[in-house]
Amino acid sequence: MSEIRFESAGVLGTGFVAGLFLTTRVERSGERHYLQFREAGQPVMFVFWHGQLLPLIHYHRHEGIVVLVSEHDDGEYVTRVLHRNGFGTVRGSSARGGRKGLKGLVRAAGQGRDLAVTPDGPTGPPGVFKPGALAAAQIAGVPVVPIALTASSGWHFNSWDSFLLPKPFSRIRIEYLEPRSIPRDSSREDLDRIAEEIGTALNERDQG
Repeated sequence: MSEIRFESAGVLGTGFVAGLFLTTRVERSGERHYLQFREAGQPVMFVFWHGQLLPLIHYHRHEGIVVLVSEHDDGEYVTRVLHRNGFGTVRGSSARGGRKGLKGLVRAAGQGRDLAVTPDGPTGPPGVFKPGALAAAQIAGVPVVPIALTASSGWHFNSWDSFLLPKPFSRIRIEYLEPRSIPRDSSREDLDRIAEEIGTALNERDQG
């Protein structure tokens, strides 16, 4: 019964996303910050806030990006939608299945796949960059490309992440920030500092 529920949610969710974003307009900036690596055959790890996932599923569909998704039941719904939009997934998080998720991300990067991680997920606090999210980039030796996203109008779910659902005909702004390298010999203090810097940059864009 759960399988039917998950699959039905995947079909309906994919159709809803496609229909909604037919009406929206997108403005992108800073695309060179990740395209330069794709041209060189170098995978990257995208990082962005959990509540901004939905528009990015649409605007990065069918690029083969591998996303870290929670092992909780709600993560299964997200997984079905992601798969139908051409993403790969690995399951795990800092709270549950973290080691398995880390290994899956490193393996995907080794296969030349871009990665995507929500560093404030799966349960928050919202807008707080957990340094553990940088571990895969450090081990795999891939640059981190932060993504800031805003919508001119939208609804926010009553959830821990204030999940964004853009309104029809809204304008979506996606900004790819400067990439950050995570040296292999980075200490925990280094990761804390980098996480804080990236988190501050993302939150400044949200407020702007």
